[in-house]
Amino acid sequence: MAVREILLYPDPLLKTVCEPLETMDERTDALVQDLIDTMVAAGHSVGVAAPQIGVTGRAVVVDVSKSKLGRENNHGLLVMINPEILQSEGRETMREGCMSVPDYTGNVERAEKIVVQFTDRAGKEQVISASGFEAVAIQHELDHLDGLLFLDRVSNLKTDVFRRKSR
Repeated sequence: MAVREILLYPDPLLKTVCEPLETMDERTDALVQDLIDTMVAAGHSVGVAAPQIGVTGRAVVVDVSKSKLGRENNHGLLVMINPEILQSEGRETMREGCMSVPDYTGNVERAEKIVVQFTDRAGKEQVISASGFEAVAIQHELDHLDGLLFLDRVSNLKTDVFRRKSR
């Protein structure tokens, strides 16, 4: 469909709690395709959430299969409509970046393993277990649906946020 512009922090839409998507219709499918197209076009991205492209519906896409951190342990392309984390286990700290905060990365503590329920692109309810980098990426994208950025999760803005080197 279309590669969409990524909203940048401090755009107020990024701080919006998103509404559930009630139906799997052509509009929802077009949104999903735009999320996939936008993620793929970015090249380095492993996920995008609807509010990052200006839509306040609960939809994300995640694919860590091409990342060196996630290629050994992943579910491939995940389309998650109205996702909800049912269980979480363990804690780990990883360095995260975000297309909406392009100049910074940060150390964020998240669950090592999660069980997440969602509706897939075909309209089927799914429940999956994810761990490692894939679990972190899913949690990062789901935070966007609740108006949270990784900056909201770092324990200390002075010691856990880093300016990216020039690309």
